[in-house]
Amino acid sequence: MKVNVLGSGTSHGIPVVACFCPVCRSENPFDKRMRASIHITGEAGESIVIDTGPEFRLQAVRAGIERLDAVLLTHAHADHLHGLDDVRPLCRSVPLPVYSSDEILEEVRDRFSYVFKETQPGGGKPRLDLRKADPVIEIGSLRITSIPVKHGDLNILAWKIEEAGRPSLLYMTDTSAIPESSKSLAGKPGALIIGALRERPHETHFTFRQAMETALELAARRVWLTHICHEHSHNEIAGFCEDFIRERNLEGVGIAPAHDGLEIRL
Repeated sequence: MKVNVLGSGTSHGIPVVACFCPVCRSENPFDKRMRASIHITGEAGESIVIDTGPEFRLQAVRAGIERLDAVLLTHAHADHLHGLDDVRPLCRSVPLPVYSSDEILEEVRDRFSYVFKETQPGGGKPRLDLRKADPVIEIGSLRITSIPVKHGDLNILAWKIEEAGRPSLLYMTDTSAIPESSKSLAGKPGALIIGALRERPHETHFTFRQAMETALELAARRVWLTHICHEHSHNEIAGFCEDFIRERNLEGVGIAPAHDGLEIRL
């Protein structure tokens, strides 16, 4: 299984419009962060995207995505959903399954109402097959578990991807708490990509430290932080991660900031 981090930024992306802070002006390509999303490729060629943010077209072109078997949605905030129309070239012949909770899919129907109405000939629109996510979904050789987590007061989904004989991946962005009932499902991932907005506290997102503490609680050994804002450079966040590893005297645990274009092999 291969994971491509399509975007590692928070809702405004980086550089931020009309911002001239050091991170937004940085020449380091790792400080350029599109909205958070990943692409997963299975050993048999399965192709899945988690979230379709506003830059999805650019992300898909850059990553060379030629087909999709499914879209998995964590939640319906604009930075995770509003590029959904750009899956059109990938579902011309067969409707594309889009999995999430009933509540999130209802938001999709509302925001993209034109997709589900009769339109005049020649009007291009994606062919979407909205499907309530069962606790476990199978797509080819991939076993996918939907895991309820909290984003402030909102109920959203984390996703665990497993492939026989390989370490699992847990993708958990925009999270501020994990219900006790979800911890056993989320625990012991082979790799964890987890939302960590910034160092300062936030009402609806983990901080860097909270995300790293959560990673230890879930017994993750390979950890990448994502959904990062413009208050911290990539190098600065890497330093926070290294300090945390030294502070906790962790052996065999890797923690680092994700970056756009990062590839992870499992």
